[in-house]
Amino acid sequence: MGNFASTENLHHGYPTPGPQSPTGQNVMDHVFFLTEGQWKNARENGQYDLVIIGTGFCAYATAERALENDPHCRILMIERGPFFLPEHFQNLPLPFVNTLGGLSETFPWTLSQETATGRGGPVRWQHGMVPFVGGRSTLWSAWCPRPNTDEMKGWPKKTIATAKEYFASAEKLLRVQNADQIDANRDPILTRLIGQQRPVYGELQHKVQTLLNNANETGSIPGVYRTQAAPLACDGKEVDDIDFQKYSTPGPLLELVSQQQTLAKEGKGSTLDIVTQCVVERIYNQDGTASALQTSRGVMPINGAKLILAMGTLPPTTLVQNSFPELNHIGERFSAHFISAITARVPKADLGLCSDNPLEMGACYVAGIGNNYDQQFHIQLTSISNQDPVKNAGTALRYMPDVVSTASMAQLESSEDYVVFVCAVLGELDYDNKENWFKHYQQDKNITTNSLLQVVENQSDYETWNAMDKATFSVLEDVLSPQGKDKVEYWHGDPDSGEWASTQPSTEERRVDALVHESSTLFLGETQDAPVDTDYKLRGTNNVYITGGCLWPQGGSWNPTMTMVALAQNLADNLVRK
Repeated sequence: MGNFASTENLHHGYPTPGPQSPTGQNVMDHVFFLTEGQWKNARENGQYDLVIIGTGFCAYATAERALENDPHCRILMIERGPFFLPEHFQNLPLPFVNTLGGLSETFPWTLSQETATGRGGPVRWQHGMVPFVGGRSTLWSAWCPRPNTDEMKGWPKKTIATAKEYFASAEKLLRVQNADQIDANRDPILTRLIGQQRPVYGELQHKVQTLLNNANETGSIPGVYRTQAAPLACDGKEVDDIDFQKYSTPGPLLELVSQQQTLAKEGKGSTLDIVTQCVVERIYNQDGTASALQTSRGVMPINGAKLILAMGTLPPTTLVQNSFPELNHIGERFSAHFISAITARVPKADLGLCSDNPLEMGACYVAGIGNNYDQQFHIQLTSISNQDPVKNAGTALRYMPDVVSTASMAQLESSEDYVVFVCAVLGELDYDNKENWFKHYQQDKNITTNSLLQVVENQSDYETWNAMDKATFSVLEDVLSPQGKDKVEYWHGDPDSGEWASTQPSTEERRVDALVHESSTLFLGETQDAPVDTDYKLRGTNNVYITGGCLWPQGGSWNPTMTMVALAQNLADNLVRK
């Protein structure tokens, strides 16, 4: 494509017509990513300060912060997949909802028979990876709570202090705003006009939030100690004047590439080089110093650069297991979040709602514990009042606070006179359970997938699960239904073909068989049994650094992305000084 589209001698159909079938990926390579020729030059002649594997949250946060500190920092980012979505799928037209999960997810590991067959408990699988530019950032729900000190139990004091120091900058990068601020301080007339165009976060948000806060102050919800408006990575007002825009990394990443291209032309910085469709298979090293990468597109020498593994939790663990087999404790610890999914409804009249907005939403975060802070859980509570579900389908999806756990059309079509509450309830898998691990799997000869994952729930997990389900039913029946639990109805059966009933959904109905937010396989710590030290360096190496949820000493239950970004920014500050 470059021979005919970007040279003086071969273009515009003279002296020959030239290629007739350019691809989207070719266009993106020529504008933003490395072409085949540029990748060859990078391998043969490139000199980098940082080599970052991945293009998701932590990879972008590291690169952005490093270039803010020093625009001349030479960075290469390596992405295993192609360019797919330009931004979060929720910001795109309605049919893009079909990109969520399914074909966009891969599972570069083998499940143990104990887990896959259900012998270990209700959990049978772990959600997979998204192998495209931006990774999971194009599909996530964008909830970004700040964990407090108690919720970071088991973490080094130094890391807790660092995370808190960087929370504000991480929230700024992710554009976090509280749900009750989306439509705050608006004139009532303007609010009504907005309500004709999109969902309003107004009366319903404040009603639910007030009920929860009052219940929390009196201690009437078992195990719950904190309630708040949901902090969502959705504020686009300062970027393009859009009041609700889910954050993802492809857009900001491409802007950063363009910015560095301009600075490089002016002699004020270095280009940010990104190569796509390039799978890193092994790290070559000598005496713990990473010297080169074996990739699906040839060997990439590192030449003294700092190597940063920023491609999730499990893929970097597999890469480390294959590249540094002499290291200890890799993948011995595994944690994640198990889920209960509960959908209920309460008559609008019972809540005393007066708004005539055709579509209102609310999002609240509720945190609790079982017996102690080793048994953490939280409720992602979405509230929906929808007078015309069919007409509002597109805008409802666009503004839905939780894209994974949301109300179906069947649930909404029969609930015009109700507020529908969708509860995604996440609990902490016991990180200290020796039956949970992510180990090297010799039977798989594929070097990028040769790991075995096992999850077996224990008594502590069931205690947490029981506590979080009990708290969720209490929230719905004792707090959000002013006329009592008899006025609460629950959805039973498939989201598209079930029915409402007054009975609570059974354990089998509400407990999801999949885990999310995997963590802890390369946990950091001050002692030698931690694979990573508190400066994010892989023990036993001299220039390999880790970011992401794999660092978590203990999973907690809080959504991890904002904290991941905070620590990634700290890593960048450590490696690249202003």
